[in-house]
Amino acid sequence: MTLVAILSGAGISTDSGIPDYRGPQGLWRRDPEAAKLVTYDYYMADPEIRRRSWRMRRDSTTWRAEPNAAHRAIAELDRQPGFAVRVITQNVDGLHQLAGMPGRKVLELHGTARSVTCTRCHARSSMEEALARVEAGEEDPPCQVCGGILKSATVMFGQRLDPVVLGQALAIAKAGEVFIAVGTSLQVHPAASLAGIAAEHGARLIVVNAEPTPYDGQAEEVVREPIGTALPALLKRLRAETAEAGAANEASAGPRSEQ
Repeated sequence: MTLVAILSGAGISTDSGIPDYRGPQGLWRRDPEAAKLVTYDYYMADPEIRRRSWRMRRDSTTWRAEPNAAHRAIAELDRQPGFAVRVITQNVDGLHQLAGMPGRKVLELHGTARSVTCTRCHARSSMEEALARVEAGEEDPPCQVCGGILKSATVMFGQRLDPVVLGQALAIAKAGEVFIAVGTSLQVHPAASLAGIAAEHGARLIVVNAEPTPYDGQAEEVVREPIGTALPALLKRLRAETAEAGAANEASAGPRSEQ
């Protein structure tokens, strides 16, 4: 069984119509002020920031997005005999699961945009329900359990990653035989460091990204082609290489003697 760990970033979802953040046309480059909308201290202190954040969520392209060929290729690899696939994603869009990856095999390092949580009592509910309240006229809907401030169930700037999820991601990075970093600049830590940890523990590191990353030098292979075509081709080649290696091993073992 070959354990393939895939670290995905915003670049894997651009073909689904969700813009990235740090690319040439990324959100933070086009509108540096937008970062305040997902910065915890600004969000908690300023009702106007929260109102703008809810409008941004309401108008997000995420709700119309569908998984693309790259998402589907990962889910297809997971269904192949001889492979164990684990996705570690920096994305909050839920497209890996919509493409068919079982939720238990997807670690969402930065949480999910499809749920909301109360910052006071930590009650959790669906984003769909919260956005319906925004549409109905609640510009900054409070928690319906305790009246506290609601936010998306994502990790905002200024918040720590869930230590349990991060610990699971570290274990996968150390155990994986193949580690593919796709659509990520590998600049945001601690997520970015997973690529280096995987390489240090003997994984075959492959980077699929439009721009150079700090970990390209440690990679066995760097792919600059468009992700929507490059990743499916890469995973198909990985399947073929694994099948060939398995056939070669069987041939070298020779026929078994009958007892």
